[in-house]
Amino acid sequence: MAFGKRIKLFRTLRGMKQRQVGEILGFNGAATEVRMAQYEAEAREPKAALVEQMAQIFKVNPKAITVPEIDTYDGLMHTFFALEDMYGLKIAEIDGELCLHLDRTLNPDMNLLDLLELWHKQSMRLANGMITRQDYDEWRYNYPASQAALEQAARDKRRKNKSSNSDE
Repeated sequence: MAFGKRIKLFRTLRGMKQRQVGEILGFNGAATEVRMAQYEAEAREPKAALVEQMAQIFKVNPKAITVPEIDTYDGLMHTFFALEDMYGLKIAEIDGELCLHLDRTLNPDMNLLDLLELWHKQSMRLANGMITRQDYDEWRYNYPASQAALEQAARDKRRKNKSSNSDE
């Protein structure tokens, strides 16, 4: 999804109108809705500072708005090629199915596998009904801050359990 579609997605997820977002961003008069429509239609590209402001309004990580161009198969394929070059993503056939996997020999110190395991864990929590789709989406759209919050909550819980066990 290109940036315009992402802006519209997050705006509608928050139940906001183009005018509301435009006014919060400081756009004036009739240009308020027009400018937001231009961003959503990708007739105009927001500067980094504006993306930061939008992310704050939508309560998401700015990177959630500025994902790579994947709206076309060509764009998606070039994204896969870039991931191959940068992170060792490989394509293989396993049991007659095409699969993507990481080649650890290219970068054995890479922590991408750890990050993918975090994503899988959240995905499984959703599949098992432990979290709602909204919780899962909030985790994805606010990553990595959302992951840091989960880790802090787990540490706090362990600390609480440890102190309650020592009180006995």
